[in-house]
Amino acid sequence: MSNRLQLGVISDTHGLLRPEALKALGGVDHIIHAGDIGDREILVELEGVAPVTAVCGNMDFCGGSNALMDTEVLEFGGLTLYVLHDLDQLDLNPGAAGFDVVVFGHTHFPEIRREEGVLYLNPGSAGPIRGSKPASLALVDVVGGVLDPRIIKLL
Repeated sequence: MSNRLQLGVISDTHGLLRPEALKALGGVDHIIHAGDIGDREILVELEGVAPVTAVCGNMDFCGGSNALMDTEVLEFGGLTLYVLHDLDQLDLNPGAAGFDVVVFGHTHFPEIRREEGVLYLNPGSAGPIRGSKPASLALVDVVGGVLDPRIIKLL
C-alpha cells in the first residue's frame, strides 16, 4: 500500500444515495458508512466505487445473515479508526485504546474536531435534508500517517 490514500466517509443516507455523493466519492480508496444506511442497495452501489466498511445505525435493521456490526476498527496508513453510528454509545476512551480517529454519524451535522490527540469526524447526512442541516459527506486524505479531513457539501 502506498503512503497516500483517500477515504470517503458517508453517513445517514436513509435510503437516498445522491448522484452528487457518488460523484464526490469517485476515486477514493475506501468508503466508510457510519450507519443509518436505510437500504442495503446503497452499500452495493457504493461498492461499485470502492471497498466499503459500514456499521449499523439506529434506523437500520441489522439482524440476519448479512448483519452489520455496531462498531468497526480499521487501519489505514498506520492510523487506527474506530467507527460507530452514535457517539453517545462510545464506551471506551479512544486515545487510551490507541485510536487515532473516531468516525460517527447520527446527528446529521458535519463535524471535525480534535480532542486529546484523537480526530472526531462526523460527515453529516448525505441523505434526506432535515431542517437547516446540509447534505454532506467527508473526504479524508491520508499521507504519511497524517490525516487531512474535509467536509464536502452536496447541495
